[in-house]
Amino acid sequence: MPFIPHTEQEIDEMLEAIGIKHTDELFEEIPSHLKVSGLDGIPPGMTEMEISRLMQKRAAQNREAVCFIGAGAYEHHIPAAVWQLTTRGEYYTAYTPYQAEASQGTLQLTYEYQSMITALTDMDVSNASLYDGASALAEAVLMAVRGNRKSKSRRILLPRTVHPAYRKTADTIVSGQNIELVEVDYDRASGTLQLDALKQAAGDDITAVVIQQPSFFGTLEDVDAITDWAHENNALVISITNPLSIAVLKPPGQWGGKGADIACGDGQPLGAPLSCGGPYYGFLCCSQALVRQMPGRIVGRTTDVDGKEGFVLTLQAREQHIRRSRATSNICTNQGLVVTASTIHMAILGPRGLENTAAACHANTRELVAQLSAIDGVRPAFSSPVFHESALLLDKPVNEVLQALAEQNILGGYDLSSDYPELGNAMLVCATELRTEEEIMAYRTALQAVLAVETRHKEIA
Repeated sequence: MPFIPHTEQEIDEMLEAIGIKHTDELFEEIPSHLKVSGLDGIPPGMTEMEISRLMQKRAAQNREAVCFIGAGAYEHHIPAAVWQLTTRGEYYTAYTPYQAEASQGTLQLTYEYQSMITALTDMDVSNASLYDGASALAEAVLMAVRGNRKSKSRRILLPRTVHPAYRKTADTIVSGQNIELVEVDYDRASGTLQLDALKQAAGDDITAVVIQQPSFFGTLEDVDAITDWAHENNALVISITNPLSIAVLKPPGQWGGKGADIACGDGQPLGAPLSCGGPYYGFLCCSQALVRQMPGRIVGRTTDVDGKEGFVLTLQAREQHIRRSRATSNICTNQGLVVTASTIHMAILGPRGLENTAAACHANTRELVAQLSAIDGVRPAFSSPVFHESALLLDKPVNEVLQALAEQNILGGYDLSSDYPELGNAMLVCATELRTEEEIMAYRTALQAVLAVETRHKEIA
Protein backbone atom coordinates (compact mmCIF):
# COMPACT_ATOMS: atom_id res chain seq x y z
CA MET A 1 0.00 0.00 0.00
CA PRO A 2 1.65 3.28 -1.09
CA PHE A 3 0.10 5.43 1.65
CA ILE A 4 -1.48 5.23 5.10
CA PRO A 5 -5.24 5.81 4.64
CA HIS A 6 -5.88 7.54 7.98
CA THR A 7 -6.75 11.16 8.61
CA GLU A 8 -5.09 13.12 11.39
CA GLN A 9 -8.32 12.95 13.37
CA GLU A 10 -8.43 9.15 13.08
CA ILE A 11 -4.81 8.91 14.19
CA ASP A 12 -5.51 11.11 17.22
CA GLU A 13 -8.51 8.94 18.13
CA MET A 14 -6.44 5.76 17.95
CA LEU A 15 -3.65 7.26 20.04
CA GLU A 16 -6.17 8.40 22.64
CA ALA A 17 -7.69 4.91 22.74
CA ILE A 18 -4.35 3.35 23.70
CA GLY A 19 -3.42 6.15 26.09
CA ILE A 20 -0.57 7.94 24.32
CA LYS A 21 -0.20 11.34 22.66
CA HIS A 22 2.22 10.64 19.81
CA THR A 23 3.28 7.68 17.69
CA ASP A 24 6.90 8.16 18.83
CA GLU A 25 5.85 6.79 22.21
CA LEU A 26 5.26 3.42 20.54
CA PHE A 27 9.01 3.13 20.07
CA GLU A 28 10.23 4.43 23.43
CA GLU A 29 11.65 1.02 24.36
CA ILE A 30 14.31 1.39 21.66
CA PRO A 31 17.54 2.72 23.25
CA SER A 32 18.25 6.30 22.27
CA HIS A 33 21.74 5.50 20.97
CA LEU A 34 20.18 3.24 18.33
CA LYS A 35 17.90 5.93 16.97
CA VAL A 36 18.84 8.25 14.12
CA SER A 37 17.51 11.72 13.59
CA GLY A 38 17.72 11.56 9.81
CA LEU A 39 19.15 9.74 6.81
CA ASP A 40 22.29 11.42 5.54
CA GLY A 41 22.65 11.51 1.80
CA ILE A 42 18.94 10.94 1.11
CA PRO A 43 17.68 13.85 -1.00
CA PRO A 44 14.28 15.45 -0.42
CA GLY A 45 11.26 13.93 -2.12
CA MET A 46 10.46 14.74 -5.74
CA THR A 47 7.12 15.58 -7.27
CA GLU A 48 5.37 13.13 -9.59
CA MET A 49 6.31 15.25 -12.59
CA GLU A 50 9.96 15.42 -11.54
CA ILE A 51 10.28 11.69 -10.88
CA SER A 52 8.61 10.90 -14.22
CA ARG A 53 11.07 13.14 -16.03
CA LEU A 54 14.02 11.58 -14.17
CA MET A 55 12.96 8.01 -14.96
CA GLN A 56 12.35 8.83 -18.61
CA LYS A 57 15.83 10.31 -18.81
CA ARG A 58 17.37 7.22 -17.25
CA ALA A 59 15.36 4.87 -19.44
CA ALA A 60 16.71 6.67 -22.50
CA GLN A 61 20.23 5.69 -21.39
CA ASN A 62 19.46 1.99 -21.84
CA ARG A 63 21.11 0.30 -24.78
CA GLU A 64 20.14 -2.90 -26.57
CA ALA A 65 23.22 -5.00 -25.88
CA VAL A 66 23.82 -8.62 -26.86
CA CYS A 67 24.23 -10.59 -23.65
CA PHE A 68 26.81 -13.35 -23.15
CA ILE A 69 26.65 -13.15 -19.36
CA GLY A 70 25.25 -16.01 -17.30
CA ALA A 71 26.57 -16.56 -13.78
CA GLY A 72 23.18 -17.43 -12.31
CA ALA A 73 20.81 -15.25 -14.36
CA TYR A 74 20.10 -16.13 -17.97
CA GLU A 75 18.45 -14.47 -20.96
CA HIS A 76 16.00 -16.93 -22.46
CA HIS A 77 13.09 -16.70 -24.86
CA ILE A 78 9.82 -16.31 -22.95
CA PRO A 79 6.65 -16.95 -25.00
CA ALA A 80 4.45 -13.85 -25.10
CA ALA A 81 1.55 -15.76 -23.56
CA VAL A 82 3.47 -16.31 -20.32
CA TRP A 83 3.34 -12.77 -18.97
CA GLN A 84 0.13 -11.87 -20.79
CA LEU A 85 -1.57 -14.50 -18.63
CA THR A 86 0.51 -13.85 -15.51
CA THR A 87 -0.43 -10.16 -15.42
CA ARG A 88 -4.16 -10.78 -15.67
CA GLY A 89 -5.93 -9.39 -12.61
CA GLU A 90 -6.87 -12.77 -11.15
CA TYR A 91 -3.18 -13.75 -11.02
CA TYR A 92 -1.50 -10.39 -10.70
CA THR A 93 -3.20 -9.29 -7.49
CA ALA A 94 -3.61 -12.70 -5.85
CA TYR A 95 -1.67 -13.27 -2.65
CA THR A 96 -1.17 -16.22 -0.32
CA PRO A 97 -4.39 -16.17 1.75
CA TYR A 98 -4.49 -17.05 5.42
CA GLN A 99 -7.91 -18.60 4.90
CA ALA A 100 -6.29 -20.61 2.18
CA GLU A 101 -9.08 -22.97 1.19
CA ALA A 102 -11.22 -19.96 0.25
CA SER A 103 -8.88 -19.32 -2.68
CA GLN A 104 -8.94 -22.49 -4.73
CA GLY A 105 -7.40 -20.85 -7.80
CA THR A 106 -4.28 -19.75 -5.95
CA LEU A 107 -3.92 -23.15 -4.33
CA GLN A 108 -4.37 -25.03 -7.58
CA LEU A 109 -1.74 -22.89 -9.29
CA THR A 110 0.72 -23.64 -6.50
CA TYR A 111 -0.17 -27.34 -6.63
CA GLU A 112 0.48 -27.43 -10.38
CA TYR A 113 3.82 -25.65 -9.87
CA GLN A 114 4.86 -28.09 -7.15
CA SER A 115 3.87 -31.03 -9.36
CA MET A 116 5.95 -29.72 -12.26
CA ILE A 117 9.03 -28.99 -10.15
CA THR A 118 8.98 -32.39 -8.46
CA ALA A 119 8.57 -34.06 -11.86
CA LEU A 120 11.48 -32.05 -13.25
CA THR A 121 13.82 -32.76 -10.31
CA ASP A 122 12.49 -36.30 -9.66
CA MET A 123 12.05 -35.41 -5.99
CA ASP A 124 9.10 -36.27 -3.73
CA VAL A 125 7.95 -32.90 -2.41
CA SER A 126 8.24 -29.20 -3.28
CA ASN A 127 7.25 -26.11 -1.32
CA ALA A 128 5.56 -23.05 -2.79
CA SER A 129 8.95 -21.40 -3.52
CA LEU A 130 11.45 -19.13 -1.76
CA TYR A 131 12.89 -15.69 -2.47
CA ASP A 132 15.79 -16.80 -4.68
CA GLY A 133 18.25 -19.62 -5.24
CA ALA A 134 20.77 -18.32 -2.69
CA SER A 135 18.29 -18.20 0.19
CA ALA A 136 16.98 -21.60 -0.93
CA LEU A 137 20.48 -23.01 -0.35
CA ALA A 138 20.55 -21.51 3.14
CA GLU A 139 17.18 -23.08 3.94
CA ALA A 140 18.40 -26.39 2.53
CA VAL A 141 21.38 -26.27 4.90
CA LEU A 142 19.06 -25.61 7.85
CA MET A 143 16.86 -28.48 6.70
CA ALA A 144 19.84 -30.83 6.57
CA VAL A 145 20.93 -29.91 10.09
CA ARG A 146 17.43 -30.54 11.43
CA GLY A 147 16.90 -33.70 9.40
CA ASN A 148 20.17 -35.61 9.69
CA ARG A 149 19.69 -37.37 13.03
CA LYS A 150 22.93 -39.32 12.56
CA SER A 151 25.04 -36.15 12.65
CA LYS A 152 25.73 -33.86 15.57
CA SER A 153 28.51 -31.77 14.06
CA ARG A 154 26.43 -29.22 12.08
CA ARG A 155 29.26 -29.23 9.50
CA ILE A 156 28.42 -28.76 5.80
CA LEU A 157 30.94 -29.42 3.01
CA LEU A 158 30.54 -26.51 0.58
CA PRO A 159 32.65 -26.65 -2.61
CA ARG A 160 34.14 -23.50 -4.12
CA THR A 161 32.50 -24.52 -7.38
CA VAL A 162 29.21 -23.34 -5.85
CA HIS A 163 28.07 -19.85 -6.90
CA PRO A 164 30.00 -17.27 -4.77
CA ALA A 165 26.82 -15.30 -4.00
CA TYR A 166 25.10 -18.48 -2.83
CA ARG A 167 28.00 -19.27 -0.52
CA LYS A 168 28.00 -15.77 0.94
CA THR A 169 24.23 -15.76 1.44
CA ALA A 170 24.25 -19.16 3.10
CA ASP A 171 27.06 -18.09 5.42
CA THR A 172 25.20 -14.91 6.38
CA ILE A 173 22.06 -16.84 7.28
CA VAL A 174 23.47 -19.94 9.00
CA SER A 175 26.77 -18.83 10.57
CA GLY A 176 24.97 -17.33 13.57
CA GLN A 177 23.28 -20.66 14.23
CA ASN A 178 26.45 -22.61 15.05
CA ILE A 179 26.59 -24.18 11.60
CA GLU A 180 30.02 -24.53 10.01
CA LEU A 181 30.37 -24.28 6.23
CA VAL A 182 33.59 -26.12 5.35
CA GLU A 183 35.11 -24.92 2.09
CA VAL A 184 36.23 -27.63 -0.34
CA ASP A 185 38.58 -26.66 -3.15
CA TYR A 186 38.26 -27.68 -6.80
CA ASP A 187 40.63 -29.29 -9.28
CA ARG A 188 42.42 -26.61 -11.28
CA ALA A 189 42.59 -28.68 -14.46
CA SER A 190 38.97 -29.82 -14.67
CA GLY A 191 37.21 -27.06 -12.72
CA THR A 192 35.25 -29.68 -10.78
CA LEU A 193 35.04 -31.06 -7.27
CA GLN A 194 37.23 -34.14 -6.84
CA LEU A 195 36.43 -37.11 -4.63
CA ASP A 196 39.96 -37.00 -3.24
CA ALA A 197 39.21 -33.59 -1.74
CA LEU A 198 36.11 -34.99 -0.04
CA LYS A 199 37.83 -38.14 1.14
CA GLN A 200 40.00 -36.05 3.44
CA ALA A 201 36.85 -35.74 5.55
CA ALA A 202 36.09 -39.50 5.45
CA GLY A 203 35.25 -40.77 8.90
CA ASP A 204 34.44 -37.27 10.20
CA ASP A 205 30.96 -36.30 11.32
CA ILE A 206 29.62 -34.47 8.26
CA THR A 207 25.99 -33.33 8.21
CA ALA A 208 25.65 -32.67 4.48
CA VAL A 209 27.52 -32.23 1.21
CA VAL A 210 26.50 -29.55 -1.29
CA ILE A 211 26.83 -30.22 -5.02
CA GLN A 212 26.10 -27.66 -7.74
CA GLN A 213 25.32 -29.17 -11.13
CA PRO A 214 26.30 -27.56 -13.45
CA SER A 215 28.91 -25.86 -11.28
CA PHE A 216 29.34 -22.10 -11.22
CA PHE A 217 32.02 -22.59 -13.88
CA GLY A 218 29.47 -24.40 -16.04
CA THR A 219 31.36 -27.67 -15.65
CA LEU A 220 29.65 -30.99 -14.96
CA GLU A 221 30.38 -32.72 -11.67
CA ASP A 222 30.55 -36.48 -11.08
CA VAL A 223 27.31 -36.30 -9.11
CA ASP A 224 26.82 -40.06 -8.82
CA ALA A 225 30.17 -40.70 -7.16
CA ILE A 226 29.89 -37.69 -4.84
CA THR A 227 26.33 -38.57 -3.81
CA ASP A 228 27.22 -42.18 -3.05
CA TRP A 229 30.31 -41.10 -1.04
CA ALA A 230 28.22 -38.68 1.01
CA HIS A 231 25.59 -41.30 1.82
CA GLU A 232 28.27 -43.85 2.70
CA ASN A 233 29.55 -41.33 5.25
CA ASN A 234 26.06 -40.71 6.71
CA ALA A 235 25.83 -37.23 5.16
CA LEU A 236 22.83 -35.82 3.34
CA VAL A 237 23.21 -34.47 -0.21
CA ILE A 238 22.04 -30.97 -1.10
CA SER A 239 21.72 -30.37 -4.82
CA ILE A 240 21.87 -26.93 -6.43
CA THR A 241 20.84 -27.09 -10.04
CA ASN A 242 19.78 -25.00 -13.00
CA PRO A 243 16.21 -26.25 -13.62
CA LEU A 244 16.55 -25.93 -17.39
CA SER A 245 19.65 -28.15 -17.40
CA ILE A 246 17.66 -31.02 -15.89
CA ALA A 247 15.81 -31.32 -19.20
CA VAL A 248 18.96 -32.94 -20.61
CA LEU A 249 20.96 -33.91 -17.50
CA LYS A 250 20.21 -36.51 -14.81
CA PRO A 251 17.83 -34.97 -12.23
CA PRO A 252 18.89 -34.78 -8.56
CA GLY A 253 16.44 -37.49 -7.55
CA GLN A 254 18.44 -39.96 -9.65
CA TRP A 255 21.94 -39.06 -8.45
CA GLY A 256 23.86 -42.06 -7.20
CA GLY A 257 22.09 -45.05 -5.72
CA LYS A 258 19.61 -43.13 -3.55
CA GLY A 259 19.35 -39.68 -5.14
CA ALA A 260 19.90 -36.30 -3.56
CA ASP A 261 18.06 -35.63 -0.32
CA ILE A 262 17.35 -31.94 -1.00
CA ALA A 263 17.25 -30.08 -4.32
CA CYS A 264 17.26 -26.30 -4.64
CA GLY A 265 18.13 -23.58 -7.10
CA ASP A 266 16.82 -20.48 -8.81
CA GLY A 267 13.74 -20.69 -11.00
CA GLN A 268 14.72 -17.66 -13.10
CA PRO A 269 15.49 -19.71 -16.26
CA LEU A 270 11.86 -20.84 -16.33
CA GLY A 271 10.01 -17.78 -17.59
CA ALA A 272 11.48 -14.89 -15.58
CA PRO A 273 13.18 -12.08 -17.54
CA LEU A 274 16.52 -10.70 -16.36
CA SER A 275 14.82 -7.49 -15.17
CA CYS A 276 18.01 -5.87 -13.85
CA GLY A 277 18.38 -8.62 -11.24
CA GLY A 278 14.90 -9.67 -10.18
CA PRO A 279 12.51 -10.55 -8.81
CA TYR A 280 13.29 -14.23 -9.28
CA TYR A 281 12.35 -17.16 -7.04
CA GLY A 282 14.00 -20.11 -5.40
CA PHE A 283 12.71 -23.67 -5.65
CA LEU A 284 13.18 -26.20 -2.85
CA CYS A 285 12.40 -29.90 -3.06
CA CYS A 286 13.19 -32.85 -0.83
CA SER A 287 12.66 -36.56 -0.25
CA GLN A 288 9.60 -37.73 1.65
CA ALA A 289 11.75 -38.46 4.70
CA LEU A 290 12.54 -34.75 5.13
CA VAL A 291 9.14 -33.28 4.34
CA ARG A 292 8.45 -32.16 7.91
CA GLN A 293 11.72 -30.21 7.90
CA MET A 294 10.82 -28.25 4.78
CA PRO A 295 10.02 -24.55 5.27
CA GLY A 296 7.25 -22.77 3.45
CA ARG A 297 3.86 -23.87 2.28
CA ILE A 298 2.88 -27.18 0.72
CA VAL A 299 -0.39 -27.60 -1.16
CA GLY A 300 -2.19 -30.92 -1.35
CA ARG A 301 -5.06 -32.21 -3.48
CA THR A 302 -8.06 -33.83 -1.81
CA THR A 303 -11.81 -34.32 -2.14
CA ASP A 304 -14.56 -32.64 -0.09
CA VAL A 305 -17.56 -34.27 1.58
CA ASP A 306 -19.37 -34.25 -1.77
CA GLY A 307 -16.51 -35.98 -3.54
CA LYS A 308 -15.45 -32.86 -5.43
CA GLU A 309 -11.75 -32.18 -6.00
CA GLY A 310 -10.22 -29.43 -3.88
CA PHE A 311 -6.86 -28.04 -2.81
CA VAL A 312 -5.67 -27.41 0.75
CA LEU A 313 -2.58 -26.41 2.68
CA THR A 314 -1.01 -29.43 4.33
CA LEU A 315 1.50 -29.96 7.16
CA GLN A 316 0.69 -26.47 8.44
CA ALA A 317 1.95 -27.36 11.92
CA ARG A 318 5.45 -26.53 10.65
CA GLU A 319 4.52 -22.92 9.87
CA GLN A 320 4.95 -19.73 11.85
CA HIS A 321 1.30 -18.69 11.83
CA ILE A 322 0.70 -21.76 14.01
CA ARG A 323 3.97 -22.51 15.79
CA ARG A 324 5.37 -18.97 15.94
CA SER A 325 9.02 -19.04 17.11
CA ARG A 326 9.10 -22.85 17.02
CA ALA A 327 8.25 -22.96 13.31
CA THR A 328 10.45 -24.75 10.79
CA SER A 329 11.37 -21.36 9.34
CA ASN A 330 10.30 -17.73 9.46
CA ILE A 331 9.37 -17.78 5.79
CA CYS A 332 5.89 -16.29 5.49
CA THR A 333 5.51 -15.67 1.76
CA ASN A 334 7.07 -16.46 -1.60
CA GLN A 335 7.56 -15.05 -5.06
CA GLY A 336 4.11 -16.21 -6.10
CA LEU A 337 3.76 -14.04 -9.20
CA VAL A 338 7.03 -15.26 -10.70
CA VAL A 339 6.05 -18.82 -9.81
CA THR A 340 2.83 -18.26 -11.74
CA ALA A 341 4.84 -17.19 -14.78
CA SER A 342 7.16 -20.16 -14.36
CA THR A 343 4.26 -22.60 -14.17
CA ILE A 344 2.69 -21.19 -17.34
CA HIS A 345 6.11 -21.21 -19.03
CA MET A 346 6.66 -24.90 -18.25
CA ALA A 347 3.13 -25.76 -19.33
CA ILE A 348 3.58 -24.02 -22.69
CA LEU A 349 7.00 -25.52 -23.46
CA GLY A 350 6.35 -28.97 -22.07
CA PRO A 351 9.07 -31.62 -21.65
CA ARG A 352 10.04 -31.56 -25.33
CA GLY A 353 10.25 -27.77 -25.44
CA LEU A 354 12.46 -27.61 -22.34
CA GLU A 355 14.71 -30.30 -23.77
CA ASN A 356 15.02 -28.51 -27.12
CA THR A 357 15.81 -25.22 -25.37
CA ALA A 358 18.49 -26.82 -23.20
CA ALA A 359 20.02 -28.58 -26.20
CA ALA A 360 20.12 -25.32 -28.18
CA CYS A 361 21.85 -23.57 -25.26
CA HIS A 362 24.48 -26.30 -25.10
CA ALA A 363 25.09 -26.21 -28.86
CA ASN A 364 25.42 -22.41 -28.91
CA THR A 365 27.88 -22.43 -26.03
CA ARG A 366 30.03 -25.07 -27.74
CA GLU A 367 30.11 -22.89 -30.85
CA LEU A 368 30.86 -19.75 -28.84
CA VAL A 369 33.77 -21.39 -27.00
CA ALA A 370 35.15 -22.81 -30.25
CA GLN A 371 35.04 -19.42 -31.98
CA LEU A 372 36.53 -17.45 -29.08
CA SER A 373 39.22 -20.05 -28.36
CA ALA A 374 40.42 -19.72 -31.95
CA ILE A 375 41.60 -16.18 -31.11
CA ASP A 376 45.22 -15.73 -30.02
CA GLY A 377 45.28 -15.04 -26.29
CA VAL A 378 42.04 -16.91 -25.50
CA ARG A 379 41.83 -20.48 -24.22
CA PRO A 380 39.46 -22.63 -22.15
CA ALA A 381 40.19 -22.57 -18.43
CA PHE A 382 39.07 -26.15 -17.75
CA SER A 383 38.95 -29.52 -19.48
CA SER A 384 35.57 -30.76 -18.22
CA PRO A 385 32.38 -30.86 -20.31
CA VAL A 386 29.98 -27.96 -19.75
CA PHE A 387 26.27 -27.23 -20.10
CA HIS A 388 25.80 -23.65 -21.35
CA GLU A 389 28.58 -21.72 -19.62
CA SER A 390 32.33 -21.96 -19.87
CA ALA A 391 35.31 -20.25 -18.27
CA LEU A 392 37.91 -18.74 -20.59
CA LEU A 393 41.42 -17.45 -19.86
CA LEU A 394 42.65 -14.24 -21.49
CA ASP A 395 46.10 -12.76 -21.84
CA LYS A 396 44.69 -9.34 -20.89
CA PRO A 397 42.87 -8.01 -17.79
CA VAL A 398 39.27 -9.15 -18.10
CA ASN A 399 37.70 -5.95 -16.76
CA GLU A 400 39.35 -3.83 -19.43
CA VAL A 401 38.32 -6.25 -22.17
CA LEU A 402 34.70 -6.36 -20.98
CA GLN A 403 34.53 -2.57 -20.84
CA ALA A 404 35.80 -2.32 -24.41
CA LEU A 405 33.24 -4.88 -25.56
CA ALA A 406 30.46 -3.04 -23.74
CA GLU A 407 31.23 0.06 -25.78
CA GLN A 408 30.29 -2.06 -28.80
CA ASN A 409 27.03 -3.15 -27.13
CA ILE A 410 28.34 -6.62 -26.30
CA LEU A 411 28.04 -7.86 -22.71
CA GLY A 412 30.99 -10.21 -23.01
CA GLY A 413 30.82 -12.26 -19.83
CA TYR A 414 31.38 -12.36 -16.07
CA ASP A 415 34.76 -11.41 -14.63
CA LEU A 416 35.96 -14.26 -12.37
CA SER A 417 39.05 -12.39 -11.16
CA SER A 418 37.70 -11.19 -7.82
CA ASP A 419 35.96 -14.43 -6.82
CA TYR A 420 38.70 -16.73 -8.11
CA PRO A 421 41.97 -14.74 -8.21
CA GLU A 422 43.99 -17.95 -8.55
CA LEU A 423 42.67 -18.30 -12.12
CA GLY A 424 44.22 -15.03 -13.25
CA ASN A 425 42.49 -13.30 -16.16
CA ALA A 426 39.43 -15.53 -16.34
CA MET A 427 35.89 -14.80 -17.46
CA LEU A 428 32.70 -16.83 -17.63
CA VAL A 429 30.76 -16.76 -20.91
CA CYS A 430 27.29 -18.05 -21.69
CA ALA A 431 25.23 -18.54 -24.84
CA THR A 432 21.55 -19.36 -24.48
CA GLU A 433 19.16 -20.40 -27.25
CA LEU A 434 18.67 -16.69 -28.09
CA ARG A 435 22.18 -16.20 -29.40
CA THR A 436 22.44 -16.45 -33.18
CA GLU A 437 25.38 -17.46 -35.34
CA GLU A 438 25.71 -13.84 -36.46
CA GLU A 439 25.91 -12.61 -32.86
CA ILE A 440 28.50 -15.22 -31.94
CA MET A 441 30.65 -14.29 -34.93
CA ALA A 442 30.22 -10.58 -34.12
CA TYR A 443 31.47 -11.31 -30.60
CA ARG A 444 34.50 -13.12 -32.00
CA THR A 445 35.31 -10.24 -34.33
CA ALA A 446 34.93 -7.65 -31.56
CA LEU A 447 36.99 -9.62 -29.04
CA GLN A 448 39.73 -10.23 -31.58
CA ALA A 449 39.89 -6.51 -32.33
CA VAL A 450 39.92 -5.55 -28.63
CA LEU A 451 42.77 -7.95 -27.85
CA ALA A 452 44.71 -6.77 -30.90
CA VAL A 453 44.37 -3.13 -29.82
CA GLU A 454 45.52 -4.03 -26.32
CA THR A 455 48.54 -5.83 -27.76
CA ARG A 456 49.49 -2.88 -29.97
CA HIS A 457 49.20 -0.47 -27.06
CA LYS A 458 51.52 -2.68 -25.02
CA GLU A 459 54.05 -2.90 -27.86
CA ILE A 460 54.06 0.89 -28.30
CA ALA A 461 54.52 1.42 -24.57
